[in-house]
Amino acid sequence: ALHEGHVVSAQELTVLLQPVFTQNSRNLIVFLQDTLSIDDFTYLSESYSNKNPFQNIQEILQSSPSSLVLPAVDCEATRYLLSFLQESGDWKLTNVTNLGDSQLEVNTSKPNLLVVQLQPLVGGLNEISTLEAIAENDKIIGRLTMDLQERGIHFSVIYTAVRPSRISRRTDVVGKLRRQLMATEEEDTLSYPPLNVTTGNNICILFYASNFSLKANSSVFIDLTNATFVRQNVDLSSSDCSDINTTLSLKYTKPVNGISSLEIRFLMSNKFYGSSARNWSTLDSVEIVQDEGKLAKFNVSVISAPAEYSFHCQLVGTSNLYPARLIPSNNEAKNWDVFISRLQIQGFNIENDQFSYASDCTGFFTPGIWMGLVTSIVLLWILAYGIHMIMQLTTNSRFDDPKGPALSVPQTE
Repeated sequence: ALHEGHVVSAQELTVLLQPVFTQNSRNLIVFLQDTLSIDDFTYLSESYSNKNPFQNIQEILQSSPSSLVLPAVDCEATRYLLSFLQESGDWKLTNVTNLGDSQLEVNTSKPNLLVVQLQPLVGGLNEISTLEAIAENDKIIGRLTMDLQERGIHFSVIYTAVRPSRISRRTDVVGKLRRQLMATEEEDTLSYPPLNVTTGNNICILFYASNFSLKANSSVFIDLTNATFVRQNVDLSSSDCSDINTTLSLKYTKPVNGISSLEIRFLMSNKFYGSSARNWSTLDSVEIVQDEGKLAKFNVSVISAPAEYSFHCQLVGTSNLYPARLIPSNNEAKNWDVFISRLQIQGFNIENDQFSYASDCTGFFTPGIWMGLVTSIVLLWILAYGIHMIMQLTTNSRFDDPKGPALSVPQTE
């Protein structure tokens, strides 16, 4: 029995799954998705009633002899579970990344631990794409489990994700009517810590994003969120820090099939501006280097903050709809689409190894506020004009008497 709102820790998950580890047929399959939350099962099913993206998963739950649904599990639990089983010695770990029509190779003579990496969900604002990606993963789960059942292999299945797709905000913080950023007490709401670059014993760059994705040639989707923040399978050795210029270099080896190496650089500067009489930190450009040859360069708009602050923006990328844009500056950059959500970055004046107060890319007068103000002014003008016209109405000074002669009004009156 779990209390509402309780997050299952890594140790608690291990205890709950002990019956799976100790049974005679120990074949454990972990279907690992990049993002997933318990709310997705109800939200996506209710939003698109004609299409159930979790059809095979629900059928497996109903037909299984036993099942366990945990609404909230610690993000570190999956990594801890895999390490725990590997350290136990007798589990054979197999990572499955090629999800073609091939069967899962299971040697029933020893305990098997198969980690199936499902395709990442398409990041962005398009919920239809997310629905289709989840439905495709559901088909893969249904096909692989049905194949094992037909081969007479007994197994247990875990369907989970590396990080949650929905992060609930704390009600006590929302009540303070302040921005939900990573500074001060908001840090416990994060699903993973920010990426940091150190020089000596000091942190000189902090970088965080809830979704960090690229798309090459409008076809190859690259999700770098897990590699950057969760597994931290990224090379930061080329990053450089100084009081004037800072470069955050992220190098990835074989992020997807067809790309052997990928480097992403964030070039920041710290300059003094006389008009404001203070230093400002600016993200000047973003560069993408593919296979150490093809250079895509983007100019950046609206990404600046006082040098003592960090910068935060809900959406950053190449789309015209984002408040902070990456504008292609050469032909190679036109082949890339960039999507970063909940970006927060700081390259100067980091204190106490955490983000400073964040300067947000969204101003206080958003388009919605301006629309409300303009509409209110127009309605008030119509109301004032109507009241003015009513006040101009006058009554007749003389009236016609039906018993007397007809009232004659000269033209001069």
